[in-house]
Amino acid sequence: MTVMDITIHQTFLPHEDPDASLAFYRDTLGFEVRGDVGYGGMRWITVGPANWPGTSIVLHPPAADPGITDDERRTIAEMMAKGSYASIILATADLDGTFDQVQAGGAEVVQEPTEQPYGVRDCAFRDPAGNMIRIQERR
Repeated sequence: MTVMDITIHQTFLPHEDPDASLAFYRDTLGFEVRGDVGYGGMRWITVGPANWPGTSIVLHPPAADPGITDDERRTIAEMMAKGSYASIILATADLDGTFDQVQAGGAEVVQEPTEQPYGVRDCAFRDPAGNMIRIQERR
């Protein structure tokens, strides 16, 4: 079997307020803005870490897909409000310093840096849309 050369190029996280999400990912997490596209009164914002130009997060309107029903839109809104719709795990070499900076940026703290029983040390925040942002310590 041939080993495939596959990487993560983009992942999508929903947003309700593009300006608040942009401020969080750009100003609090320090990601660079790679794109900001408006269409039909909605915005798709692409951000990512400067030192990883091939990996991006696309912040998108959660129910922009025309195939989504009104019931599905309501369900998505309810799940986002509870913070159970979407999440991402990031990594850093300095978890404590990163935690302090993100907390100082006003992010909602879900969990302070903790040694998990499954072998990682991490912390957790919610972004302005309620998405769970876990940050692990790179080992």
